[in-house]
Amino acid sequence: MNAVLYIHGKGGSAAESERYQPLFPGCVVVGLDYRTFTPWETGQEIRAAVEALRDKYDGVILIANSIGAYFTLHAGVDRIIEKAYFISPVVDMETLILSMMRGAGVTEAQLQRAGTVSTPFGEDLSWDYLCYVRSHPVRWMAPTAILYGEQDNLTPFEMIDAFAKQHRAALTVMKSGEHWFHTEEQLRFLDDWIWNGDAEKERTR
Repeated sequence: MNAVLYIHGKGGSAAESERYQPLFPGCVVVGLDYRTFTPWETGQEIRAAVEALRDKYDGVILIANSIGAYFTLHAGVDRIIEKAYFISPVVDMETLILSMMRGAGVTEAQLQRAGTVSTPFGEDLSWDYLCYVRSHPVRWMAPTAILYGEQDNLTPFEMIDAFAKQHRAALTVMKSGEHWFHTEEQLRFLDDWIWNGDAEKERTR
């Protein structure tokens, strides 16, 4: 029997894992309520959870959402899981941070001097975080399927497409999808993506 580990996105919780149980009959589905919010710390939490599940079950499948997928990319688990499903993953954190810096009018020199800068849109910018991202490029080898919403306002299609090609991941695009898959139509599409095995195909392009 395999275990399925769900890694939530920002503002989410492990309880979201319950909706995936019917999609993986014969598997145990659990969620991780991580307590840290940096790739180096949360990655360790994810690694520990995967290793604990591998000790109990035949294999581990990962489902990760948004920033949870980015943390997963830094967990060093790609060689010890069976497969990963990434939903609206954040895949280029450096570009995202630099975009937030421009939006907040913060230069790299200012961020380096301050260490941490609060922004009007509720996100703290961190020099240590930016330095970590730059010095730890993503290396990912696990079989991976990606679900992306065409109206994702966080990650441009060109960015997700380049990541998918570089890491040989199967990319599925929902034309009316958003970064947060939450409407009845979007959730039904997500369910079909997993249940029907259509993560191996690109539906709309």
